[in-house]
Amino acid sequence: MSHTTSARTLRLATRGSPLAIAQADRVASQLRHVYPEMVFENVIISTTGDQDTTTPLSQSGGQGIFVKEIQLALLNGEADVAVHSAKDLPSLPPKGLELISVPERLDPADVLVGRSLEGLAPGACVATGSPRRKVLLSTLRPDLNIVELRGNMATRLSLPGSKGVDAIVTAAAALSRLGQEALIAERFDPLTFTPQVGQGAIGLECRIGDPLGELVRVIDDVHAHRCLDAERSFLATLGAGCMIPAGAWCVAEENELVLRAVMFNEQSHVLERHELRGNDPVALGQGIAALFSKGARGQ
Repeated sequence: MSHTTSARTLRLATRGSPLAIAQADRVASQLRHVYPEMVFENVIISTTGDQDTTTPLSQSGGQGIFVKEIQLALLNGEADVAVHSAKDLPSLPPKGLELISVPERLDPADVLVGRSLEGLAPGACVATGSPRRKVLLSTLRPDLNIVELRGNMATRLSLPGSKGVDAIVTAAAALSRLGQEALIAERFDPLTFTPQVGQGAIGLECRIGDPLGELVRVIDDVHAHRCLDAERSFLATLGAGCMIPAGAWCVAEENELVLRAVMFNEQSHVLERHELRGNDPVALGQGIAALFSKGARGQ
């Protein structure tokens, strides 16, 4: 089904990495089916996270280092819609912007590239920049030597087998969008290896009330959007910029949402897990965050 629009250009703000461009091109392809007369143009934005590829993510300013410059370009009118990896978004949008569409969500799971968990020798070296992945991996294999991981996807994927690194942990969706699923040595079950908030999802941001931004609402996946809202509510309840190891994954089952969350209690050194069901995404995220102990919430 196509909608009638005058021939004009919709500018999509995106990072310049191959993965980010693949996501923007995917969004343009979906929109082109609806608006065949429209022209789509990628506006490439370099973010703080792109410019600094050496500082560990846990020390580089927290959430937003891969999106702030894109959001600023959107607010300044340099683009019409921002295309984000939803996992990079802060839990709350800046004033004047809204998360208007979640066009799709691929497999949210984490994966190993290089070797499977069973194939890793005792004391093997695994690279990841995520505190959540480090904690979850350590619970499965306390013997592993887990080191920091930065750089673009090409750099990361070239690391296993070099510089003493045996494997890396990354997102299944990233490899899928790059057509590199064959590199997956093992997929972790998200029921136990809880994904990062928003992992696998694309989030489209626009200026509040902008008719151009409203055009992308047509490709919104309602279920994916509601699940993302629940996960982001969990993160927002913990506090913006919270760097404690935590993850959340929501799925739509029959007539309700099921939200599963995990968090590492830095006081007791215990990994806490909770599951909650409901219909209101925001209330669900707030409710499950309240179940965690103060120690897990870094208080």
